[in-house]
Formats: sequence, C-alpha cells, structure tokens
Amino acid sequence: MNKSLYFIFTKSIGLYINTLSYLFPKKATQLAYALFSEPRKGRLSKNKLPEILSTAQSETFQIRDNYFQTYSWKGNENTILLVHGWESNASRWELLLPYLQKSGSTIVAIDGPAHGLSSGKEFNIPQYAEIIRIAVEKFKPQYLIGHSIGGKTCLYYQSIYQNDTLKKMVVLGAPSDFKIILNNYIELLSLNTTISKSLEAYYLNNFNLSLEQFSAKLFASKLNIKGLIAHDSDDTVVLFEEGEKIAEAWKNVIFIKTKGLGHSMHDDELYKKVSRFLFESDN
Repeated sequence: MNKSLYFIFTKSIGLYINTLSYLFPKKATQLAYALFSEPRKGRLSKNKLPEILSTAQSETFQIRDNYFQTYSWKGNENTILLVHGWESNASRWELLLPYLQKSGSTIVAIDGPAHGLSSGKEFNIPQYAEIIRIAVEKFKPQYLIGHSIGGKTCLYYQSIYQNDTLKKMVVLGAPSDFKIILNNYIELLSLNTTISKSLEAYYLNNFNLSLEQFSAKLFASKLNIKGLIAHDSDDTVVLFEEGEKIAEAWKNVIFIKTKGLGHSMHDDELYKKVSRFLFESDN
C-alpha cells in the first residue's frame, strides 16, 4: 500500500471510530483498543516454521483460555530467556543465537500473545509479562534478553515480580513512555478527544496504571540486577532518547549507543558485547 492510500485508509478508520463515539462511545473505544492492540504481522504456521525454530524443542503452555509457545535449544544449567517485540516472533533471535550458544547455555525463546504460534488476538505488556512469569517458573533462567516492546515487558516483569534468580538483563531498542506510543496511534487515526480519554481510562481501569506510570523508565528505577541497554541513534521506530531515559533510571546498567543498525539491532559486534556482558565474570 503506497503512502497516499495508507493515509486515506487510516483516516477513514479514524473517521468511522469518531462518528461511532457520538452514538456508541463504549463500542467505539473497544474498537479503537482492538485495532491498537492486535498485531497484523508476526504469526507463524506449524507447517512452515522457520528453520531455526524447527531445530528447537517446542512446548506449549496453557494460560486460562489461551496458550503460548516456547522453543528450547538445550545446553548446560545456565539458561537464557529471549523475549521478542511487536509484530515479531521467536525466530527474530536467529542471528544472536550462535553467540549465545558458544557459552554452552540453554536458550529458550517465547512467542508472545497473538504472535508466532501463540494464540489470541490481543497483545499488551501485563499479559506478556505473565507469560514471562510462567516461562521463568518452568525454565528458571538466569538471564533475560528483550527487544523493543519485549524489552520493556522484561523491565515491567522484573519490577513487578522482583525475581532474585535473575542475574542480568539485556534490553535492545526498547521504548520508555507508553503515552508516546498511544499518542502516535491517536494522531495517526486523528481520533477525537472522547476516544483518547476513553483509551487512557481503559488502561487505568484494566491494568491499574496511568499512562505516566506505564513507563519503562519507572520500571527500570526499581531494578537491582545488572543490565545492558543498547539503542541505535538511527532508530526511527523507537527514538534513541527513549533508551537514554531508561538508562538514566537504572542503577546498575551499561548503555551502548550504536549507529546504522536501525530498530532491528542485528549486528555481530553488538552481539559479541551482549555475550561478553552475560558471561564474563568481571561484569
């Protein structure tokens, strides 16, 4: 879809939601939230799994009415849990995996809600954090690595559960302020004040957090474990300043600024640094 058609498409959806808000405000808010929280990409087919995932031992876990998928590459007692971002899946770790496997560690990757082979239509951070909680109880990792919104979810998880078995955490290209993300969505669709206020109220009522409290900077300020943050100065999806905010709040963190990697953060030198951070005893 070219830019002109995409512009017309998004504004048409926004116009429909705005019109609906005058007649059925609750229904309009539900629709706006559903469009915001449902990924359009990142699904996988069991019959066409990426090769890297087909080599892993897969396991499915039930969580109330939904289920989520995990993939394990067996190694020693050291375990690393990998948490992907929005509209992605566990296969995004293919390039990092060889560097982690050199340590001999067991590596576990998860498909987030409504991603990969996991079920559901809705994606939100508290729901994703609960999946991490279940995976941590099962696999007992000492290390946690998250990319993008997966990185923010790792920070949220640790701030809530304060898991003292975790030794280190790596966060790649993660956003800090959720309000920025939501406001970008509201601006994209040109949603009216009624809908924007209703969406804010939805998060407060359902997750017991205001948009200001739904901040990775705030989550990081509650952490005691060692951390490494990497963020690219050319990231146009999550601005570099977001990574700086998180780093400023984290008591015990190393901050790496990269250039030219964009949001994906795939880079041999960076992955070597991640590996050294996790496994060298002087860190």
